[in-house]
Amino acid sequence: MSTMNISLPEALKTFVEQQVAERGYGTSSEYVRELIRRDQDQQRLRALVLDGAASAPAGVADAAYFDGLRARIGSPVEE
Repeated sequence: MSTMNISLPEALKTFVEQQVAERGYGTSSEYVRELIRRDQDQQRLRALVLDGAASAPAGVADAAYFDGLRARIGSPVEE
């Protein structure tokens, strides 16, 4: 694993230390890695949403559409 050093103002350093202590992270590095992973996930999701918005319209997502999806995966219908 590579190392990266960052500089933080005292207030941010204190905040990170509080998050580590209160949220069960072992180190500040674990906390920062989690934030980076969340940002990556958010960017991937945004790209998927934008791709979907730019795509051609599909069929109507009505009850029959969802019944068909449930049938394809073998999920029981919840009532």
